[in-house]
Amino acid sequence: MENFAEKIEALKRKKNAVLLAHNYQIEEVQLIADYLGDSLDLSRKAAEVEHDMIVFAGVKFMAETAKVLSPRKKVLLPRFDAGCPMADMITLEELLDLKAEYKAAKVVTYVNSSVEIKAESDVCCTSANAVQVVKNIDTREVIFLPDQNLGSYVQSKVPEKKIILFEGYCYVHNRIKSHEIEEMKKQYPEAKVIVHPEVRMEVIEIADEVLSTSQMLRYVNQSPGRQFIVATEQGLLQRMKREHPDKIFLPALKPRICSNMKRTSLRDVYDSLNEEKYEIVIEESVSRKAFTALDKMLQYA
Repeated sequence: MENFAEKIEALKRKKNAVLLAHNYQIEEVQLIADYLGDSLDLSRKAAEVEHDMIVFAGVKFMAETAKVLSPRKKVLLPRFDAGCPMADMITLEELLDLKAEYKAAKVVTYVNSSVEIKAESDVCCTSANAVQVVKNIDTREVIFLPDQNLGSYVQSKVPEKKIILFEGYCYVHNRIKSHEIEEMKKQYPEAKVIVHPEVRMEVIEIADEVLSTSQMLRYVNQSPGRQFIVATEQGLLQRMKREHPDKIFLPALKPRICSNMKRTSLRDVYDSLNEEKYEIVIEESVSRKAFTALDKMLQYA
């Protein structure tokens, strides 16, 4: 078997490239990443790094975000078919219709969205700062998209505002049900339940903590607890187990997998670097408008 990890390291040095990888990537890709994190972590890194090239092991909207924040850098997505079903649920036409219907509202868009949708938004947010963004935006009505579960969670924390939800969702987190958490709690009564805000409200209501993936990592780092039921994509549990071999991390009854996130292999990363594919190209006017929404997001962060 070819040693792609060594070849990737050599190509990164040769081309002055950096590899960003999301927490949901396969473990082999996680292990060779220069920076491993969630959408907010990696958005910051994309804006900060001084390399000539960014290889983004994630899905398309993440690579687009990196390109918007670093327009002079070459940004590569190793798998052209690594998309996000939730991001694809909202069309530009649907967003424009919502803006026309709710003229007084401002648009808060989850970073899990296409660059065209970001460009028509007032501000973006991540799961880590969505509540803060909505609480502080200067309007009483907010169009929140595309994730209705995250939007519902935000509404529960910001009851003084009217949130117009779009009916999108993450198919991975949306499948987690409250009865699965209850079953795990019976088996592991000492375990803390930590859930991602993309889950249904019925799951959020029985959780000990509602956290983004980076917040989950900080929580288990600081917690004296030894057992955790973690309601999110399995890739994060792999990282937790690697970093805390003395603790027990359990899925919500059964592992949840994002097939899009799991498509990228070491071979894909190598081919992307070697052939400089697949490059993210964004129309300048769209990129400029999306930058404004993303920059505001980073200010809130």
